[in-house]
Amino acid sequence: MVFDDKFSVAPMMDWTDSHCRYFHRLISSHAVLYTEMITADALIYGPREKLLSFNKEELPCVLQLGGNNPNKLSKAAKYGQDIGYSEINLNIGCPSNRVQNGSFGACLMESPKLVSECVRVIQENCQIPVTIKCRIGIDDMDDIKGLDNFVDQVSEIGTKLFIIHARKALLNGLSPKQNREVPPLNYPRVASLKKRRPDLKIIINGGIESIEQGNQLILNHNLDGFMIGREAYKNPYILSTVDRDVFSKNIKQSSRYEIAMEMANYIDNYMKKEVSNVHAVTRHMLGLYNSLPGAKEWRRILSENARFSKNGDILRLATDNIEDVIHRQNLNLA
Repeated sequence: MVFDDKFSVAPMMDWTDSHCRYFHRLISSHAVLYTEMITADALIYGPREKLLSFNKEELPCVLQLGGNNPNKLSKAAKYGQDIGYSEINLNIGCPSNRVQNGSFGACLMESPKLVSECVRVIQENCQIPVTIKCRIGIDDMDDIKGLDNFVDQVSEIGTKLFIIHARKALLNGLSPKQNREVPPLNYPRVASLKKRRPDLKIIINGGIESIEQGNQLILNHNLDGFMIGREAYKNPYILSTVDRDVFSKNIKQSSRYEIAMEMANYIDNYMKKEVSNVHAVTRHMLGLYNSLPGAKEWRRILSENARFSKNGDILRLATDNIEDVIHRQNLNLA
């Protein structure tokens, strides 16, 4: 599947599950979506079908894998390819204790030969592209030579796209949340990598809070794309301008109401297939009406009632309620 990777929503643990991706796809038709990081061991020894489950509407969708064993990663990647994912991405940036204990994620930035071997074995077993998501470095790694050496070695094997989180990862003493905020952003370092390696696709990530800011970074630094994480989750409707402002597509922009009604129908269908609760879906939607009149009440209705609902009616109720508030507000301002 050929697709434009100029903009993507970052893989986020416990957040970007299939429900979240379906929701984001309703807002943007062209954004590239990512799974949460899934370890190779989980796919080989765990509930593989459940972990890999996704809706065809989510495509293009990238499977992000974690691990350090070339053969296991190759096997897991083949599972992903066979079920229909668009691309395989290796997580070389996560700084969590669990990942460090397993000697993968950001730790692997110091082991470019091993990462190269992982990519090589995956490519021998799969036909879809293999990409890398990493940091600009870890701990005391040299700011220049460390990243350059890592990218040069891994790209020799055939990886041509690198998503670079423009912060170092500090593996001792900082939590994953702190590692997203404390190490300073260094966008010029990502730009210098692209200048030195114009043959590679370099996607920038980290601290980007709007589509406008991402587009400006691309323009200023001659980059190939940008990725947004937390902001896209907290304020998902920012994705509504992506098709027009990033991909230059003349596509009708769905309203918040239209998106919510589509998600209510999705919930109805989902509840017929699985024994679960509506909260598993609506928890990803709480930011849809952020900053608008009635947003707090919208969140309250869903948060307090979704766990006990059997279909999408609670979402319809909450949406009708906030749309009425917005309508009355507009009448008062007219």
